[in-house]
Amino acid sequence: MTEKPCILVTRKLPDDVMARLSAGYNVIENENDETLSTKELISRASSADAILCGPTDLFNKEVLNQLPDRLKMITTFSVGYDHIDVPAAFENGIQLGNTPDVLTDATADIALLCLLGAARMAHSSAMALREGRWQKWATTQFLGIHVSGKRLGILGMGRIGQAVARRARGFDMEIHYHNRNPVTDARGLEDAIYHDSLESLLGQSDFFSINCGLSEQTFHLINDKTIDLLPKGAVIVNTARGPIIDDTALINALKSGRIAAAGLDVFENEPTLNPGYLPLENLFVLPHIGSATIETRNAMGFKCIDNLDAFFSNKPIPNPITL
Repeated sequence: MTEKPCILVTRKLPDDVMARLSAGYNVIENENDETLSTKELISRASSADAILCGPTDLFNKEVLNQLPDRLKMITTFSVGYDHIDVPAAFENGIQLGNTPDVLTDATADIALLCLLGAARMAHSSAMALREGRWQKWATTQFLGIHVSGKRLGILGMGRIGQAVARRARGFDMEIHYHNRNPVTDARGLEDAIYHDSLESLLGQSDFFSINCGLSEQTFHLINDKTIDLLPKGAVIVNTARGPIIDDTALINALKSGRIAAAGLDVFENEPTLNPGYLPLENLFVLPHIGSATIETRNAMGFKCIDNLDAFFSNKPIPNPITL
C-alpha cells in the first residue's frame, strides 16, 4: 500500500474541507490556529510533501530556500499570493496554486456593505444605540451621504471589480474604472467609463473602491497625493489588501473631512488596527471577512485540495499561480 503524501496545513480549515483532506492525505495540523513564525513554519515543513497555507503565512526567499528538497507544491487558501515570492518558489522547483473564482461574489457583497456602511454612518449610529447614547430622533443626527446616482470609481476591473460594479448598478451608480486595459467583455457593464490613468479615475470618483492586487507598484498607492485627487468628501472602500492604503494619509484625511468616510475590510498590519483609526466615527471597519461565508470557505478549501490531488497524480494543477 502506497503511503499517503504528508500535507502541512498552516491554519485551521473548515470541517468539511478537513474531512476530505484527511481522507486522502496525512495531515500536519496547526492545532491552535496561530500564525506560524518563520522558524515554526520551516520546522513543521521538514516532514511535509506539500503545504496548504493561508494568506498570513510568509513564504519569502529565505523560507523557500529552507524547505525540504522533496517539497515541490504549495497551494494557498486565497486568491492573492503577495505573501509568496513566486520567482523564488519557481527557482526551487515548487509549483504554486490558489483559489480563484469562488470568492468573487462574497467579496463583492462585503465591498457594497463597506460602501453603504461608510456612507450611512452605520458603525457610529449602531454604537450610539447599543451604548445608550441615542435618546431621541432628530433631523441632524447621523447624517450620511446619498449613494444612489453617484459616481463609483473602481481600481482593478477583474472578477471582483466587475461584481462590485454590477451590484452598484442596483443603486444607479455611474461606473468608472481604471485597469491595465479596457474591459470589453464585462456583462452588463458595456457603458462603464474607462480611465487610462489612476489620476483621471480619482478625479471622477465620489466613491472609490479598491479591487486590485498588492504589488510593489500598488503598495501605499493611496497616499496623501492620490487622496488629494479625489473630490472633497469622497468615500474610500478597500476590500483588496490593506497595504495599498497608507494608513497615516487616510487617517489624516478622515480627521480633516477631506475624505467623508471610509469602509475597510482589510488594513495594514492585520490583525492590529492602527490606533489612529479607533476614535474615528466616519470609519466603518471589518476584520477581513470578504470571503467569510460557509459556502465560499468550503469552496476555497476544495480548490486547494483539487490542486494537491492533481499535483500528486502528475496532472496539471487546475488553479496554478504563474509569473
